[in-house]
Amino acid sequence: EGRKMSKSKGTGMAPQQVSGTLGAEILRLWVASSDYSAELTISNEILKRVVESYRRIRNTLRFLLANISDFDPARHAVPVAQMTEIDRYALALGARMQAAVVEDYKAYQFHLVTQKLQAFCAEDLGAFYLDILKDRLYTCGADSRARRSAQTALWHLTGSLLRLMAPVLSFTAEEAWKVFGGNGGKSVFEETWQPLPDAGLAQSVIDQWESVRQFRELVTKRIEEKREAKEIGSSLAAELDIRAHGPTHDALARLGDELRFVLITSRAS
Repeated sequence: EGRKMSKSKGTGMAPQQVSGTLGAEILRLWVASSDYSAELTISNEILKRVVESYRRIRNTLRFLLANISDFDPARHAVPVAQMTEIDRYALALGARMQAAVVEDYKAYQFHLVTQKLQAFCAEDLGAFYLDILKDRLYTCGADSRARRSAQTALWHLTGSLLRLMAPVLSFTAEEAWKVFGGNGGKSVFEETWQPLPDAGLAQSVIDQWESVRQFRELVTKRIEEKREAKEIGSSLAAELDIRAHGPTHDALARLGDELRFVLITSRAS
């Protein structure tokens, strides 16, 4: 059954044809995601799941590339100390993921590599950071500090992802690398791992962001219940009055007015 990935508007990435043989990228991803220390299995259902995993990674790349298309790190990069804290937290997440993936590569644990890449794209980026970032990227001034701070983080994360996925998703990484414009157009296979900057966040601050993420999951669930009940439309129609204590209160209260942007609501008190 033929499947075609649509072309990403504004990124220059060509369509990916997934034919009856599913294409080399899909088969490479299946091989890499299989634990070779156990019995290997393959079926149409398994390959369908691999296709969905590939789409998730590719769509994440398309979003990243589209939103740094006007970003020149030499001119627009914001010093880490001046970046918005959530952008620095995203860098810390990226550094943690990259360190873990590099260790898995060293141990030839390719199935753990693919698991971590997929989880990072789906959870850390898609369900959290990129979801929050959209308003800032789309509504702030093109050259504003807030938008350039976000783009600085996205540029580093994109460079890291492309290098980390290259041994597995070779064609996709090379295609995206040309759009990314890394290292003067040279091949991604001439690169070493991305030198991610130190986010400069204390472990206590990272722990507080973890608490915020856990609380955000609860809020998202409650808002979705209200949407299903036709009580509100989008999450921006919601106003939140939050009662909390202890570490959870401290993690939320320290964000001040920024909390409503993290929760994507019109008000959060």
